[in-house]
Amino acid sequence: MPTNGSRKKPYIIVVGVDFSPTGDAALTRAFELASRELNAEVHVIYVGRGYGPLVHFDYGSELLTLGMDEATDKLKAYTETRLSEYINARRGKELTTFTRAVTHIRLDAPAEEIAQLASDLEADLVVVGTHGRRGLRRVLLGSVAEGVVRLAPCEVLVVRPVGLVKVPEIEPPCRDCIKERSDTGGEELWCARHRERHGRRHVYHFLSRLATQREGLPGLGSND
Repeated sequence: MPTNGSRKKPYIIVVGVDFSPTGDAALTRAFELASRELNAEVHVIYVGRGYGPLVHFDYGSELLTLGMDEATDKLKAYTETRLSEYINARRGKELTTFTRAVTHIRLDAPAEEIAQLASDLEADLVVVGTHGRRGLRRVLLGSVAEGVVRLAPCEVLVVRPVGLVKVPEIEPPCRDCIKERSDTGGEELWCARHRERHGRRHVYHFLSRLATQREGLPGLGSND
């Protein structure tokens, strides 16, 4: 990712957290991406359910009802702890520190509030976690990430912790297809068995040809 030292506006990353391992992974990823920039900010947002001055705060395994100031302090302490862990884990390595980390607490619908904060701050990137489950659980646990992808005014990175969940529904690539691509130099994408499923015809767009062409229709290579 290119640095933005020449930009006056900092590279702004908004990251949604929920104090789960998934939220921890999203926050760590946000720190990693911000550390690649010369002038970056990480804005950490927790969206709670609130009634009047109170916030229902899902803090790990605890469900707390806190005043707004208490909830703000909790989020600040959590962010500082995770940031210290991130820095300590990388001692001895080259690390570009980002400008600052800022915490935000908002109330109402998580996806909408995360996307709205990104809009308010003119964010360059939103980072959110997903549990990666399907069916009913996916609706309950993955809807925030899906909503942010739909609503955010900028790019969204969805993080799923490695090894936390398995997704057996996704099959590994077909070895015969891999061999077919290797043997034909990519001219054939699928093996004979999968060619029936995906269709034989596909069209290649040659970038070198498009780059040198000045007028008329772009040159295309087809595979029938």
